[in-house]
Amino acid sequence: MHNEPTDDGTAQPDPPTPATQTSSTGTNSRRRRGPGPFTLIVLPGVVTLSGVFVFLSLAGVFDTAVPQDQAPQGAESSVSKVDGSYVPWLRRATADCPGITPALLAAHIDQLSGWQSDSASLSEQGLARFTAADWKTWGRDDDGNGTSSPRDAIDAIMALGRRDCSLAEKMTALRTKGTVNGDVADLTLAAYAAGADEVTKAGTVPPSARDFVTEVQKRLPQYDALVQRNPEQESGQAAGPLLQPPVTMLTVTSPFGTRRHPLTGVTKLHTGIDFDAPQGAQVSAAREGRVEFAGMTPAYGYRVVVNHGTIEGRRLETTYSHLSALQVTTGQSVATGQHLGLAGSTGLSTGPHLHFEVLLDGQYMEPSAWLTGGG
Repeated sequence: MHNEPTDDGTAQPDPPTPATQTSSTGTNSRRRRGPGPFTLIVLPGVVTLSGVFVFLSLAGVFDTAVPQDQAPQGAESSVSKVDGSYVPWLRRATADCPGITPALLAAHIDQLSGWQSDSASLSEQGLARFTAADWKTWGRDDDGNGTSSPRDAIDAIMALGRRDCSLAEKMTALRTKGTVNGDVADLTLAAYAAGADEVTKAGTVPPSARDFVTEVQKRLPQYDALVQRNPEQESGQAAGPLLQPPVTMLTVTSPFGTRRHPLTGVTKLHTGIDFDAPQGAQVSAAREGRVEFAGMTPAYGYRVVVNHGTIEGRRLETTYSHLSALQVTTGQSVATGQHLGLAGSTGLSTGPHLHFEVLLDGQYMEPSAWLTGGG
């Protein structure tokens, strides 16, 4: 006989033959068997052990969770291995460095080595995993012990700081010119992982560096907390700057925040404030500083970037875009209120206005807070 399909299309097995159905009494019944050794002996023990395990789990005996301040979600952090005495060196290594904070440098080291000097590779040594060739470029005897070594924790921290800051300066310059877009810290980490040329080619964080950047950023909150627990002893700087209005009338036509670009149609962060300004209106420096860039860019048109130095250890910059004419040059020192250029509509613009940005350590800030005293 062949298996016949049922109504739902599945095949049922052929019925058993009479030989397997006939008992010694001639009826169609199987001989019943009693419970085996497994049912009588093993199964009760398994049930008992399972109950004990559940009870102990609920009581917390098997709770091996790492404390919240030691393991950030999605990443194993080694923050507990970082001595507080390293924090001043982390600060020193990132002083006047755009977009790179002490906490970010610490998280970078964590991602590279887990703050372990021992390395599985003979070619990469120390906390920051320097090769011999790279150490010749970046390594110094920063702690003054007479030896420059990648296995010296202080030397390694300072060397990686120099390397990251150099990359951050390159990324800042490229972003100022409109060549790349994105957060300076992310772009810097991407340049470390994939190379500055790859970032330039992609115009942002390239796919090959995204995982590396993500892993470092996952560790960042833990190191922010570490730095905050170890404040500097001296604090003689101003609490925060107030910026002078860059144009006479502060009529906002497009605020800071997420928006759909009127020309490209792309929805993303509007990194500054658009002030209504007629063609040729005077644009002035919001604070004294040094002109980092003054020139033409594809998206921002004629653009001026002013570096105002550091405020409480953090670098402050302002930008002025879509100008119709420039009145300063790169490298020039300017005073508060000094003329920088004339308002216009160059670059990607729908009409005359001033696009004004405020950046603190490379991060875009809400400009209105700095103009009204909330900065």
